[in-house]
Amino acid sequence: MQNTSRLRNIVLFSFIILKFILQYHVLGDAYELHRDEFLHLDQANHLAWGYLSVPPMTSWISYLIGLLGNSIFWIKFFPTLFGALTMVVVWRAIEALQGTLFACILGATCITLSVLCRLNVLYQPNSLDVLCWTSVYYFLLQYIRSDRPKWLYFLAVAFAIGFLNKYNIVFLFIGLFPAITITSARKVFFSSHFYRALLLAFVLVSPNLFWQYRYDFPVFLHLNELADTQLAHVSRWSFISSPLFYFSGSLILMLVGLYALATQKAWITYRPFLWAFVLTFALFIALKAKSYYAIGMYPIYFAFGAAYTEKLLSNSTWFYRAALMILPILFFLPMYNIAFPNKPPEYIVKHQEIYRTYDMLRWEDGKQHALPQDFADMLGWKELARKVDSVYSLIVSPEQALVLCDNYGQAGAINYYSTKGIQAVSFQADYVNWFNLNKPYKHLIRIKQSREEEQEMRTTAPFFRKSVKAGQVTNVYAREYGTIIFLFTDSKIDLNERIRAELQVQPAFFHRDN
Repeated sequence: MQNTSRLRNIVLFSFIILKFILQYHVLGDAYELHRDEFLHLDQANHLAWGYLSVPPMTSWISYLIGLLGNSIFWIKFFPTLFGALTMVVVWRAIEALQGTLFACILGATCITLSVLCRLNVLYQPNSLDVLCWTSVYYFLLQYIRSDRPKWLYFLAVAFAIGFLNKYNIVFLFIGLFPAITITSARKVFFSSHFYRALLLAFVLVSPNLFWQYRYDFPVFLHLNELADTQLAHVSRWSFISSPLFYFSGSLILMLVGLYALATQKAWITYRPFLWAFVLTFALFIALKAKSYYAIGMYPIYFAFGAAYTEKLLSNSTWFYRAALMILPILFFLPMYNIAFPNKPPEYIVKHQEIYRTYDMLRWEDGKQHALPQDFADMLGWKELARKVDSVYSLIVSPEQALVLCDNYGQAGAINYYSTKGIQAVSFQADYVNWFNLNKPYKHLIRIKQSREEEQEMRTTAPFFRKSVKAGQVTNVYAREYGTIIFLFTDSKIDLNERIRAELQVQPAFFHRDN
């Protein structure tokens, strides 16, 4: 027994090492950080209990990354870690379901060689979100299995961490609560530990709830904006079919798990997981959610599938076991060549057909483009920052220059890559909170989209003694291609007052650092 346990741990540790090697290997040298990553990293410089874009958890992780040196290695380390831990939770869930080493390896293989590998490439809240969903389900599984109250408290903590990371986990609760109510698991409602666990979760998330209340719940404004600008282009069929793309070669295992939950009397106590899947999936479809919103829902069902598949194959030959192990690998290999930023833009442009086949060139605007949106969002940033630094150096009194950007990606990239200590801002996202108006600004470096060149010169130049187009992003593959750097020097007006006036028209919930 001790030898078996030791072997399991060795194999599990090997999967963790494999996960880290794989994640760093799929990052191509041609790409930089993603625009969202810059925003999350900048939040570490403005710690708060809430932000317009996300809850506070990401800012805390970013602060830790800053202490570790803010290097690419550590930025990519944490999403990789969360992905590895997700695999570990699935492994432990299979063990809780009495799965053998084969079942654990099968489940770990399917999780490792799946959409999680692509999700864990980017430093965003999504990787921790999936881990928290999987952990909540795992702790519920353990509570149903053992009836031990400690699992309810673990569940509460996992939910709270998930809530402080991304509000998306609320959908888990919305789907899970009725699933528990209509099954035998509703006996949990008669346990005092359940309500104590609820109280624990509430206490942990209450600082963020208070922050939302204080600023009139900006999360709803963010959701409305998301619905108007992005979700309007989302296809429900794309959401329904997404698991086939996300888990190519291993989807059968998840379907087996759902089948077992629906038919096996021995697992009738786990029936809440079946209804939770049905209800949460239906909710996401009704809301026209993006397909990746639901990724956290899937991993736990691979645990059920692996454990039940082991029982089905208990008397079979090695051939069927080997086939199930090899299938995810065979499907992952071709995906490796198109789903990750490991091919230069020139390669993607020359092989448009295969990328269109998997609908990878469709952006959130609903249109087809030359590169996948995520990839285009990882180009041109170093060039922009380098050119802004050069323009900044031309100013006689650069400490009196304000760098004002069109969007959060530009501001974050300049702040991350600049060697001049520039703190760029924008009237978009959380940057609207981070203007330092204690400085007497006299000069303006303005970052604008190329289509607005004439308008910018016409509307801004009259307020300065000198105006010039000082640079432009030339990387044709970048989403920021054509972005212009304007330099306006020697303001004729009180530039600080002009900025204050602009900030006054921003929504009232914005918190000012200064």
